[in-house]
Amino acid sequence: MKFQKVYSLEAIASIIGCEYVGDKDFPVIGMNEIHVVESGDIVFVDHPKYYDKALNSAATVVLINKNVACPDGKALLISEDPFRDFNKLTNYFKPFQFSNVSIAASASIGEGTVIQSNTFIGNHVVIGKNCLIHSNVSIYDYTVIGDNVMIHAGTVLGADAFYYKKRPEGYDQLLSGGRVVIKDNVGIGALCTIDKGVTGDTTIGEGTKIDNQVHVGHDTVIGKNCLIASQTGIAGCVIIEDEVTIWGQVGTTSGITIGAKAVILGQTGVTKSVEGGKSYFGTPIEESREKLKQLANIKKIPEILNKLK
Repeated sequence: MKFQKVYSLEAIASIIGCEYVGDKDFPVIGMNEIHVVESGDIVFVDHPKYYDKALNSAATVVLINKNVACPDGKALLISEDPFRDFNKLTNYFKPFQFSNVSIAASASIGEGTVIQSNTFIGNHVVIGKNCLIHSNVSIYDYTVIGDNVMIHAGTVLGADAFYYKKRPEGYDQLLSGGRVVIKDNVGIGALCTIDKGVTGDTTIGEGTKIDNQVHVGHDTVIGKNCLIASQTGIAGCVIIEDEVTIWGQVGTTSGITIGAKAVILGQTGVTKSVEGGKSYFGTPIEESREKLKQLANIKKIPEILNKLK
């Protein structure tokens, strides 16, 4: 998430009420999660296991719960609870905006786009030309949709990330201030849910087609011309490269990459990153030819046992 102007380190510290290490005029231009941070961004870290990763990341401001040595060219925000204070910043820069109309006044809708009844379009949504959006679709704030996109009934674009911190009193949600970005010529089936990024974008690439009842988690990036069949669940922060085919009832773990032109057969659990240009099946995932051989061998076990007897 990039801010609309450059803020000073001192100004950011005053928003969340914490101490800082570094020049009070140190520039801050945004905030992001560790996998998408850039120079000028704030990243938060609240566990010693990840201190080095955060301090050595591209982020130049680290929101941290310990006063550690500050790397050259960077600044620190010292917080008792970085998770809480990261939420404060999200709420400050991207607060929830109430809307009581079907299409927000700040939404932009391109020429030739058709929107069926009972659809909700939130604040600052941008929709391109010649789209068809069927009934009962919910498009949350700041979603961006390209040209020639079809979205079927009941789909939700921009729900919050499924991201929680366990506390003694229950689960504390990490607020989502990112977006959903749908490129040109995408087709999205009925009853799909595509979560917005925590601070960045969840992106569906040009020409990709998504079947009914598919879930796409926060900050996932899907490439061009992919096919994703029904009842697939894609976790957060997944990268799916161009021309990948995913058949029905596939589930993935978070933070993995599926290489270009890979084929994931139905009911596979994608438990790790996989190379492109190959076919995969099973849980844990393996190349489909090898997995099917294993299953064929398993069927021979009763015959082998009878021979041993």
